[in-house]
Amino acid sequence: YRKSALSVMATHFGRVAAMANGRVPFDAAAIANNAAIAESISKLPWAGFVDGSGVGDTKAKPEIWSDNAKFKAASEKMQGEMTKLAAVAKGGNIDAIKAQAGVTGGTCKGCHDDFRKE
Repeated sequence: YRKSALSVMATHFGRVAAMANGRVPFDAAAIANNAAIAESISKLPWAGFVDGSGVGDTKAKPEIWSDNAKFKAASEKMQGEMTKLAAVAKGGNIDAIKAQAGVTGGTCKGCHDDFRKE
């Protein structure tokens, strides 16, 4: 469940980032739609990080459970930035979207650095 939700979120955020970085043509409606989906999905994966789920086919580091307060704070920070991105994307200003996409992506990277095995 959590891997699927994280994958869907990453796919839609990736579409936003690709437009923000100029790798694909900017489409205001598409960027707003993808940002809204990423924001909505950003609330889902955390319910899947339950005790005992850090074994098997997972990239989750044990620190998720041993430092759960830090993990929860990181997930909440990302969700907040994803909400800001969705709001900025509705406005259609590519410079504002680019700036917020960078901040949002930074929160994703921060969590991956601390809590995700490579």
